[in-house]
Amino acid sequence: MAKEVAFEAAPQPRLLRVLTALTALGFLATLYLGLVVAGTDIEQGDIQRIFYIHMPSFFGAFTAFGATVVGGLLYLARKNDAWDRIALAGAEVGLAFALINLLTGAIWARPIWNTWWTWDPRLTSAAVMCLIYAAYLMLRAGIDDMSRKRNFMSVYGIFAFVSVLTTLFIIRIVPETIHPVIVGASPQNAQGSFEATSGVVTALAPSMLLWLTLMPITLMWHRYRLETRREALDQKMIQALGD
Repeated sequence: MAKEVAFEAAPQPRLLRVLTALTALGFLATLYLGLVVAGTDIEQGDIQRIFYIHMPSFFGAFTAFGATVVGGLLYLARKNDAWDRIALAGAEVGLAFALINLLTGAIWARPIWNTWWTWDPRLTSAAVMCLIYAAYLMLRAGIDDMSRKRNFMSVYGIFAFVSVLTTLFIIRIVPETIHPVIVGASPQNAQGSFEATSGVVTALAPSMLLWLTLMPITLMWHRYRLETRREALDQKMIQALGD
């Protein structure tokens, strides 16, 4: 009979606890700025406030998916399992942020475009991006050989980033899009600009900074630790079954 597996989780590093607290406080603070401090948009009304989550969530996904690229490249170069765990954490956190971006965009589109969804180039590319990273996680779960899995998913994660860049730049290279270009002038701004809103920079800048840096880093660190513990537990189970 296999022996009982004992596993004790390592305590959280102090820095991670600090980052977690700062992330939570920062999220509450940016919500307050977007919901209370920023003025009501003269064109769109209160629905414009969703942009203080909608835009930053995409750039948070950009950071996380970028970590998947870095993790994949360094795993292929060094064959260190830690880099593979970083790549996985980036893919999961990035997908969560990308789905938030899609959902909040649909909520905004309903009163502004009178529809929850339209096959606009930006919306389509964002949906395809989510599907590509969902496939990353599904494929990863379906490969049993660890070495083969890590090598294959490293390459996949690197090339998947093309979908992120496509989503980022498509509204500037496809003139048929009706999605607004918030930063800078464009014909699409007539479909949803909030340049005249008072307090927009005050609310948007901190939220962008939070989602672009602190939030994805903190969540990826938590996910990295969880994956480390899972792998260690798997190893203990294998050893116990072999005894």
